[in-house]
This record gives sequence, C-alpha cells and structure tokens, in this order.
Amino acid sequence: MGDPTRFVEGDRAGFGPGPGGARGQSSGVGGTHPAPLAAPYTRPMNSGSGRNREAGAGPPLALAVLESKLGPVHVAASPEGIHGLELRTTPEAFAAAVARRTGRPTQQIADADGATRAMVHRLEVELVEHLAGARQAFDLPIVLEGVGDWDRRVLEGVRTIQCGATASYGEVARRIGSPGAARAVGGAVGRNPVGLLIPCHRVIAGDGTLGGFGGSWFGSRAELLELKRALLAVEGVTLRS
Repeated sequence: MGDPTRFVEGDRAGFGPGPGGARGQSSGVGGTHPAPLAAPYTRPMNSGSGRNREAGAGPPLALAVLESKLGPVHVAASPEGIHGLELRTTPEAFAAAVARRTGRPTQQIADADGATRAMVHRLEVELVEHLAGARQAFDLPIVLEGVGDWDRRVLEGVRTIQCGATASYGEVARRIGSPGAARAVGGAVGRNPVGLLIPCHRVIAGDGTLGGFGGSWFGSRAELLELKRALLAVEGVTLRS
C-alpha cells in the first residue's frame, strides 16, 4: 500500500486491487438473513466517553481521505484506533462532524505521529481486502466518543451481525433487550460514526428490503441505497428490491 506517511487531508490514498480470497458465503435472496451471535465484527470498542468532551480536552485526531472502489473514505484516527469513518461526505463536513462529536481538534494526517499514520495505513489495507471479498472481519480497534448510552447499546448489537448475514431493525432491538424499539434502533444506526467498521449496512427492513442507509451522508435516498446494496454484494448478500 506504500508509505502511510503520504496521506494528506483532501488527498486520495492509492487503493489498488486487493488480494484474492474466499468471499463470505451468500445467505440467499430476500428476507432477513440469519445473524448469529458470534465473534464481534471488529475488536472491542475502546471506552470513549458517552458524552462529548469539552473542546480541546483531548489530543487532536488525524483526518485522512482514502480511495476505494465505492468512493472516498473519510477517516479520523489516533494511535488508539479509528474514531470516525464516513463515505458520502466532504473533508470539511467530516472534520466539523468529528470535532463536534468528540470535542477534539483535528489535524491533517501528514502532521500526525507515526503510530496514527500506521493505524490509517492498517485501515487502508483491511478496506482493500474487505472490498475485494478477502476479509470478513476488521481487526482495527474502534474508539467511540460523544456517543450516548442508547446508541452505544444499539451499535454493540449491530456488531454481532456477521459478514454475509443481515438482521432487521426489530431483530436488533430484540437482541439488545428492547423489543418494539425498531424505530429508535434505526435512529441510532443512522448516527453510526464509524460506518463499515460497525456494519450498519447489514441492518435491513423487517420485510427483507434494504430499509434506509447513510444517516446524514450526502446523496439521494436512491444513491445511498445503491451504496448499501453494493456493500452487501461484497459480502455475497442480495436482497429483493
């Protein structure tokens, strides 16, 4: 993937073809795909505060823009892990959202320390592998800051949905002990600050259709649902329209 120090805010890091490998098994067409309670999709999330920190209370987070076959991937990182990941946004909007949520200043990745640049480089490699169908689970640590208790509960539930499986909003609500809270689950999923790493694209409507996707990401509903469909297709999942 090259020298990780070359990432610069607004630049595109090279995303060449990933290595080959077995794709996650398809779960068939239509309906809610079984989502077994197994090993989490990513490593355990670090214990970030459930409330926003005061501005400047922590060290700056480094921002990078990686290139993928699905478009630019905007990342906020530190030596501890990944603090933010979005697809359909701009560098300016992403930086503002990260600073508002975490209460931290941000900086360009070129100004970050070596450990942070290495963390972003690891993400680049794992994204290439995942989008090539060669990696089912990300090994990067996630750090959630400025995320409330309810959203954290929901995101922990979403993380139990394995690659190649889906679960409805209602099913996620039942998993976390709040049956009947499907709409509230949908709201929390839409606020997911680390898309892909916490796989909100695997949460679908109860009738087996795509449901929603992207939260505040830019783009029309149709464009965001096409992105969700593409992410599921990488994992071998096809849903009816």
